[in-house]
Amino acid sequence: MANETLVPGEPGQPRCFLCGARMWDRAGRTLRWGEYVRHFAFACGSCGVLTDRPEAGEACADDWRRACREGEMACAPDGLYGFDAYTLRSAATRHGVWAEPFDDVQRDALRAPHSALPGQAWMEPLGAGPRADFSLAILCREGERDAALALAGQAERWCDDVVILLDGEGAAEERPGLRLHRRPLNGHFGEQRNSAQRLARHDWVLQLDADERLEEGAIAGLPGLLGRLDETIVSVGLRRVNLVDGVQADLFPDTQYRLNRRDVVFEGRVHERPARPWQHSLLFLGGGIRHHLNRAHVESRSRRYETMAPGGGRLFEEADLLRPYRA
Repeated sequence: MANETLVPGEPGQPRCFLCGARMWDRAGRTLRWGEYVRHFAFACGSCGVLTDRPEAGEACADDWRRACREGEMACAPDGLYGFDAYTLRSAATRHGVWAEPFDDVQRDALRAPHSALPGQAWMEPLGAGPRADFSLAILCREGERDAALALAGQAERWCDDVVILLDGEGAAEERPGLRLHRRPLNGHFGEQRNSAQRLARHDWVLQLDADERLEEGAIAGLPGLLGRLDETIVSVGLRRVNLVDGVQADLFPDTQYRLNRRDVVFEGRVHERPARPWQHSLLFLGGGIRHHLNRAHVESRSRRYETMAPGGGRLFEEADLLRPYRA
């Protein structure tokens, strides 16, 4: 496929070999090795990886799989792809690796993405360092209570603080490792998530809906990731797989920034997102969220959300959800 035919987000266009997104920025970006400057024709609008050939994803993925190992890692000036320190940190998580900035210059670049400085880091297993626990907050309606309790039961093996927040009124219930609270949604998902944030006991809070599950890769990798993040990172994005009647939808990676520090605030009545600069977030690629839907729900939800927040219902997503996944 010729590069000039690429249209960001259009079905059938190449996906990013790292994150799976179809968000190629045709303006590209530049990296600089001393006096040598290389301009890459395309930049992924999701993870930030650079390339001249988005259609060469398989070769790039194979190369990254071989390169992503313990020891020193540096972006090569003649490589199939390029990356700065910010992208390198996310890319490393795809294979369970932590990228520690090589020096203070790299550390400064990491905090001000996207830099023209090629990424360089010391690579080591993600689980080899400190770990941090996180709370799980489950949002649901009264009719989803059993599904939420089932999710809470499954989470007992990897989370010691689970909160279920039901849309409604009534007394709180508490049992070991699980608390159930009620609060009227009042047509504002952002405020409901903010209430759940405040109920959590750990510094980091993962929010899931009753029809979502956390993948094993995320269960294994996230404690090690959170244990290494400094105070500049307040939000972690997880790729979400949408399964409509059991079939993976083309809407992928459908990234959800649902793992946040407890003091982070969500904004928006529908399709709510954490209020923070994107530079203070991190995209985790080692595992994500699986979202189970049925066709009837897909056909009604965007219109229902549009009624709740005119202009914010994302009506265009319906077609992406009903179309089977294309690699």
